[in-house]
Parts: sequence; structure tokens; C-alpha cells
Amino acid sequence: MGQQEKEPEITVEQLPDLLANDNAVKLAGVDVDGQLRGKLVSKKKFLSIAKSGFGFCSVIFGWDMHDMTYVRELRVSNKENGYRDIIAVPDLQSYRRIPWEDNVPFFLVSFFDPDTKNSVSACPRGLVKAQLEKFKTINVGAMAGAEYEFYQFKSPSNNQNDSLTSGTAAFLQQNPPHSLPALTEGMFGYSLTRPVHNSGYYYDVFNSCEAFRCNIEGWHTESGPGVYEAALEFGEAAQMADRASLFKYVVKSVATKYDITPCFMAKPKQGLPGNSGHMHISLVNHRGENLLFRGGKDEKAQYSDIESLSDLGRHFLAGILEGLPDVMPMVAPTINSYKRLVENFWAPVTVSWGLEHRAASIRLIAPPTCKPAATRFEIRVPGADANPYYVMAAMLALGWRGIQKKLEIPCPPLGKGEEVGGESDMGVRLAKNLKEANDRFTRTGSIAREVFGDEFVDHFGGTREHEIRLWDEAVTDWEMKRYIETV
Repeated sequence: MGQQEKEPEITVEQLPDLLANDNAVKLAGVDVDGQLRGKLVSKKKFLSIAKSGFGFCSVIFGWDMHDMTYVRELRVSNKENGYRDIIAVPDLQSYRRIPWEDNVPFFLVSFFDPDTKNSVSACPRGLVKAQLEKFKTINVGAMAGAEYEFYQFKSPSNNQNDSLTSGTAAFLQQNPPHSLPALTEGMFGYSLTRPVHNSGYYYDVFNSCEAFRCNIEGWHTESGPGVYEAALEFGEAAQMADRASLFKYVVKSVATKYDITPCFMAKPKQGLPGNSGHMHISLVNHRGENLLFRGGKDEKAQYSDIESLSDLGRHFLAGILEGLPDVMPMVAPTINSYKRLVENFWAPVTVSWGLEHRAASIRLIAPPTCKPAATRFEIRVPGADANPYYVMAAMLALGWRGIQKKLEIPCPPLGKGEEVGGESDMGVRLAKNLKEANDRFTRTGSIAREVFGDEFVDHFGGTREHEIRLWDEAVTDWEMKRYIETV
């Protein structure tokens, strides 16, 4: 993973020419669930706020993904502060045009506290930037890539006379989830023929991603009914987090034209594999040279798996392994996330790692299975439901902690034939549910508090408490089927 050429920076002075033929601009920020929240503004308005920013209601950090205010009000946004405005500052370097909306110009924003002018603690883009600033102090940068698996369903047909079938969400209010048909049936990963059945959609997603500057490197069917996987083109870490978030935006927008519903839940179907959201990370110097590669074999390495991994890389890996159990809500943020993280479904369930081990939490990719410049870590715990900014921030923060403390790798690697969770797996079991994960995340003295501070942990932990509370109060179909006539 080398360093990409930097694009020329856009300045405020260039904006009038850049937007000469436009009359409006679309702006969006990211909330704690990774959802884009934004609006369309006039060009005149945009030019007036492009440098200093504008007021944006803080309620996007005060409610959940369905706009329900949190059960327990949190510091960033609450009744006491009147759900006040925070400052949204456009990132001019995030400039794109939306190809499926007549090429309207688009910019991402970051959120700042109006009093302190500091980044809002929960702002996903700000959190990633803060971690990267630490690495800059030692002249190190980070590169990243992302892979997303997701199910796709045929949207219910629009019936003008029946409002209950006017969309997937409305349809599921009145019908069981299994009645929603998959885009294609059966299990067939890497099929060349399955995409032909929906070739217009298949190529539209690929081409729209390129036009929207979140390019796909690899695009194929994955094992499962209607499951696709996209490997996004690697790049600088902060830009990669942006592109990972925008990828979902592209897919959902394009899918609408074809009456397709993409689903990024971690585990949409019982008995089938879940949707992963793997993240690849490497470290580079100012020349873009990979810093995880040792430069040769270390014959005295503690484990043969790391004989080509640099000391910096070993400490980075150790930091992730030691801190992973304490940041689980950041990489597995929903109730459903933990349905995927179960034994025997190609998903990691322990603090584990290994050279080219595809079932471990951290897969080390290094020579001889790749070229030295491609040496990297694949973080395999996150599902497709995770906020990519929080995943990136968590791995960078833990890796930085490992470097600063010169931590040693806490457990031996898994061999190729050794199973995660088996007798040879010496790593601790990761949380089995969101409540267990959040209790560890928010406890006094957690590594999460050490690397992110109390304000972020209290806020994000509070948002997860909300999810847990809603789940605890839910009455599910499983309960009804099991108990309605038997108790």
C-alpha cells in the first residue's frame, strides 16, 4: 500500500469559478451511527459560509438513527442547551459532484463546538483527524482500504392503492422479513453470471462510485442470496473513512432506481454468514514507504508470523490486540452486530491474530504472501453496520498506544489449521452482546477512556445504552411464535 498522489488543494478563492455554473450545493456531515445528515443550500449561502462554517442543529448527536431522542440525554445535545447549533465547517478537499443528481456539487462538513472552537467530541471525522495528528508528530502517516459485504433485496412493488407496500420499511411493518425476496437466490460467491441478471444496477454502482470519487477496486458476488462485496480503492486513512461512508450513500442511491434494497446489517439472515466491513491499515513515512515491512527476515522473531514485520508494526499490532475488547462498541455498534460474531461463521470471536489467517480478529498480510509495500493489517471484527470513522479511529488510537508504550504482542498467533475459539486460541473471548461490550467500554479505567477521553466515551456509550434499552423493551417475532400458545 503505497501513497497516492495528492490532488491540488481547493481554496475558498477558487470556489466562484469551481461553482460558476451551479445554483446550489449539497452538504453533509456524519453522525455517531455513520449516517449522512445534510441539506441542500443555495450557492450564495455556501460561498458565504465556506470558510467560517454555519450553524447546524446539534440534535443529530442527540437522537438515534430513527430520530428518536436518546432515553438519557447526553452532553453534546440536550433540552438544557436547547439542542443548540454547533458549527459545521465544509471540507473543501472533499469536493465531489453527485452523478445521479445532475452533478450537483457536494462537500462533507466537520462539526465544531461554538464556544471552544474544538472538534465536537463525537464528530466521526474529527475523531479520525485527532488520531492522525498523533502520528504526524513522529512523521508517520496511515493508509487504509475497506471491504463491504451486503445483502440486496428486491423492493416490494409500488402499489398506488396500497400505502402499506410503498416501500421496504413500510412493507416490513406488515409482513415477516423472510417474505422480502433476495435479489438472487442461492449461494454463489465470485459468480460471473449472477450479476448479469441485474447488470444495469451492477455496473451503475461501479461507475457511479468512480464518478463520485469512492472508487471500487474489486466488485463481485459473495456467498449468500443476493450478496455482493466491494473492495474500495486504498488511500490516505482520513480520505478512506470518507469514501467508505460515501460508498453506502452511492449504493443506496443507485439501488433506488432499480427497486433494490441494499442491506448493510451485520446479520440479516439466520443460519447464513453475516456482512463484514473489514478495514485494512498500514503505516507509511513522508515518502509513502511502508513502515510495517522490516526490510528482511528477523531470524530471532518470537513468532515466525512476524519475521518480516517491523518493530513499529509489532507494537502497533500489540496495541490493537490489547485494547480491542475495550473498544468493541466502536467496531460492533448495534444489537445485531453480535449475531454475526458467533463461532463457526467465518467471523472472529476472540482477541486473535495470524499471518494470512482469515478467521482471526487481525489478519497480518506480509511477505511472502504479498509484496513488501503491501504489508498491512486487516481488521476483521467490524461488520458492514459499523461507522467506518469510528473503526478507523479505534484502530489508530490503539495502535498509537501500542507504539508509545512499546507493548509486546499479548498472545501467540493462530496457525493456519487452528480455529478461532479452539483449544489453541489463547486470546480472550470478545463481548457476546452490546451490553457486555458497552459495560467494558464505559467502565472506569477502560483503555477506551485512556485513548479517547471521558467526554467521547460518555457520549457514545450513552448512545449505545439507548440501543440496549430499546432492545430490552422489544417483543420479537421469535418470542411470539415460541410463547403465544404455550405459556
